[in-house]
Amino acid sequence: MTESEETGTEKINTENVPGAARGMVRKLSDNSWEIPIGRTPGMRVPGRLFVSESLLEGIDPGTIDQIANVATLPGIQKYSMAMPDAHLGYGFAIGGVAAFDREEGILSPGGVGFDINCGVRLIRTNLQKEEVVPHIEALTEALFHNVPSGVGSKSRIRASDRELDDAFLHGARWAVEAGYGVEADTEHCEADGFLDGADPSHVSTKARTRGKPQFGTLGSGNHFLEVQYVDKIYDRDVASAFGLVEGQVTVMIHCGSRGAGHQICTDHLRELSQAVKKYGIQIPDKQLACAPAQSREAQNYFKAMLCAANYAWANRQVITHWTRETFENIFGRDADDLGMDLLYDVAHNVAKLEEHRVDGKKKRCMCTGKEPQEHFP
Repeated sequence: MTESEETGTEKINTENVPGAARGMVRKLSDNSWEIPIGRTPGMRVPGRLFVSESLLEGIDPGTIDQIANVATLPGIQKYSMAMPDAHLGYGFAIGGVAAFDREEGILSPGGVGFDINCGVRLIRTNLQKEEVVPHIEALTEALFHNVPSGVGSKSRIRASDRELDDAFLHGARWAVEAGYGVEADTEHCEADGFLDGADPSHVSTKARTRGKPQFGTLGSGNHFLEVQYVDKIYDRDVASAFGLVEGQVTVMIHCGSRGAGHQICTDHLRELSQAVKKYGIQIPDKQLACAPAQSREAQNYFKAMLCAANYAWANRQVITHWTRETFENIFGRDADDLGMDLLYDVAHNVAKLEEHRVDGKKKRCMCTGKEPQEHFP
């Protein structure tokens, strides 16, 4: 291999570039790498990959191609970015983030994924590890019993059509008002646990049928409910703000919009696949099916996607309520006494209208990502 290789229209210095990424990226700093314009024909902006050198060694070349492919989409701002967990996904790499001009950009379900508003929330407790270990078997069995999990799992709730619409529109707020939690829970959720603008009329009957019996279920795959403890504190100021100390037991919940979100994505992908041809958009990968952000097709998807995002917040809220009840039963204390406060709930598969500073100016962007949104330099 020569010291530099041709990649599209640019030569890339391969010095200090490890593994399969050699010849595809150039080093900007210890933890940031650039995919220059030209890696994929039609790139409008460079790619940016935020990983350490050791993580870069394991990056699949196909992941770098996906980051470059996203950089070809109309209206993209500054960079097509990917975070340290970057790996192959549907259209966008998992860990991929991009911002698009609200007027001139596009909206692509590939930038959100099938499990809309898959997210993570963390609940603290006042319990220490040594208090929980003697009860861990009983606690685990009770959680399995009280929080349905696995493929096709069904909720203890028998939601009506009206309740389903309320969840689509109001997310975690609906769950709290229905008795599944406390007001402070929504205050510690991203976007207060719901996004405005959802419209259930753009959710198909099939998506509704799949979603109605799944409130408060984990599903399968990489979703989980874990009883954890704080092993080591690296930033004591942050830990103090969260009320965390070493040895303290916490609960982490990772799940999303279940069958409702998957079906919403599936339904609208069909329409957006046709929209690519209708609007003459050139894409290097059919999984990047999209439409202009202000088009009927994109707006219909966006309104339905918001329903799924809100459903996911309601889903995690119901799971939280049943988790608290389980701890109360096992330890014979109420949730307040156990200190079971929600610390945060953050989505990582979502599209949002956000204001960012781009090239020194504030700009409204449609931000899509399989990762929490960050600022765009």
